[in-house]
Amino acid sequence: MGGDPAYTRENAGRALGCEAAGGKGRSSRCVSAVETECRVSAEEKLSAVEGIKAASNFLRGTVAAELAEDSDQFSAESIQVLKHHGTYQQDNRDDRAAARADGKAGKQFSMMVRSRIPGGQLTASQLLAELDLCERFGGGTLRITSRQGLQIHGVVKARLRDVIAQINATGLSTLAACGDVNRNVMCCPAPYQTPVHLELQQLAQTLAHHFAPRTRAYREIWLCDAAGTPQRRVDENQGAGDDEPIYGRTYLPRKFKMGIALPHDNCIDVYTHDLGLLAVIEQDRVIGFNVLVGGGLGVTPSNKKTYPALAKRLGFVAARDVVAVAEAVVKVQRDHGNREDRKLARLKYLVDHWGIEAFRARVDAYCGHRLQPLHPAEVHAMCDHIGWEAQGDGRWYYGLNVENGRLADTPQRQWKSALRAICGTLAPGLRLTAHQSILLTNLQERDRPVLEEILRRHGVPLSEETSTVRRWSMACVAWPTCGLAITESERALPGLIDQLEAELDRWGLARDVFTVRMTGCPNGCARPYNADIGLVGKARGRYSVYLGGSPQGTRLNFLFQDLVPLEQIVPLLSPLFAAFRDQRQEGESFGDFCHRCGRDALCALAAPPPPPTA
Repeated sequence: MGGDPAYTRENAGRALGCEAAGGKGRSSRCVSAVETECRVSAEEKLSAVEGIKAASNFLRGTVAAELAEDSDQFSAESIQVLKHHGTYQQDNRDDRAAARADGKAGKQFSMMVRSRIPGGQLTASQLLAELDLCERFGGGTLRITSRQGLQIHGVVKARLRDVIAQINATGLSTLAACGDVNRNVMCCPAPYQTPVHLELQQLAQTLAHHFAPRTRAYREIWLCDAAGTPQRRVDENQGAGDDEPIYGRTYLPRKFKMGIALPHDNCIDVYTHDLGLLAVIEQDRVIGFNVLVGGGLGVTPSNKKTYPALAKRLGFVAARDVVAVAEAVVKVQRDHGNREDRKLARLKYLVDHWGIEAFRARVDAYCGHRLQPLHPAEVHAMCDHIGWEAQGDGRWYYGLNVENGRLADTPQRQWKSALRAICGTLAPGLRLTAHQSILLTNLQERDRPVLEEILRRHGVPLSEETSTVRRWSMACVAWPTCGLAITESERALPGLIDQLEAELDRWGLARDVFTVRMTGCPNGCARPYNADIGLVGKARGRYSVYLGGSPQGTRLNFLFQDLVPLEQIVPLLSPLFAAFRDQRQEGESFGDFCHRCGRDALCALAAPPPPPTA
């Protein structure tokens, strides 16, 4: 199936509803001649995943049959299909080690289930339902993602249908939370009751709906029919009437990410998206968007051709035309993105290969009109929305900092119990942030002491009691559940922040904003490559240290030192903090200072780390 050498671009073209060779047999799905062009010669072979998607019958594959089998894992082909349904197969490496210690062999498989939540908006009842599911069917914790979603880890295969069905029963969905499609649409979550913020949140919902896969496979496999009967069987021919007017049968070459931001508040890191929309505001209304294309921070260590990239500025589009332009960008990637090598399949590589002018010309051709010249509007600030803020309608919201997004009950801090009490007592609205935290919205002034008492009673620190560096830190899941992780991240960062707090206080920098982001591998899920300080797992217990990004998220950082042991990171940075305190310019952040000085000057200032031990 996936390894069939006969599966070439010619097959892919037919799957999209058009001939790859010579432009013959154009179907109604191809809306213009430019969309049916042959991209690469038909002799070139596509990746195995392309074959799996083409043979999956619009994302059905053999998933339903395998769900009925008495097995704890899915086949390699189904694992690829399942990503589009919002779930990954994983194994907990802590459990694996414990099993070996008990004389047992093999991995302990489970599923991660991710909910797609456009703009991070959900209700108190939806959060409570997810908390219930993580306790009944998962590993007992719920995690807020860096893309404003929720993840449940540790779901065994036998309960996967129950979890996905119950998530959908709340009004949320896992469809397209992962896979080669447009994923969760991000947007500033601040609940300010202004026309601008309301319009941007509505646009996030509109884009999420417009780019959701149309296949009926999701409902057939996971949900119930009109009589309430679970669809335990899926007919192989049920895909005959499916239509994917945007994606085609093989969907996109790779994952695709969209985000909407404001010039004065880039809280969603708009330049890290495949497609970024920067709102242009005049007289308190959105007149349009500067369109940004080609962001993406993933790096494959074994492939030197891969690299992190910030998006490039493409052009301006009026608000009324933004969905059409977004669709044109997605279709250009669909038809011209790299389907031979998934490591080079993100939109950033196509944009860089063609150049921004050629890419703009192709987008113009796909949407049938020219993008306008860029508006001068540009990102100039970012806010984490933590603490108490007035919404503008007489009510308040409270930004609750959740360290690394992990909602768990421990003897010290009962995050889940606190949120249950808050939702049950105050019934707030909820918004998830791109920094893995949560906004409790629509609160009255009288609710403030009630909320704070609940948090204190459960050992949850108030945001006002949280240090600036901890507020602006973020880590990916990494070890033990992420199969790509080389080393620790989420479990390592809190202790490192403890050390940073003491060191920054020592140098009088405790109030300065430092974006500190850690990942357990170079794939960049916590967006380390545009942070003031990026810590990227390179080997077990060792990290590449990147410096020189910006708090506004508009500049990539640079590699400062490689393979630094975890315990040596803070001693390595300490002399730089001292130099920053003494030599900073007016208004300069730590990332700005590092960027201005450059690597050589910083190396001269820093104490050399000890050599790695064998």
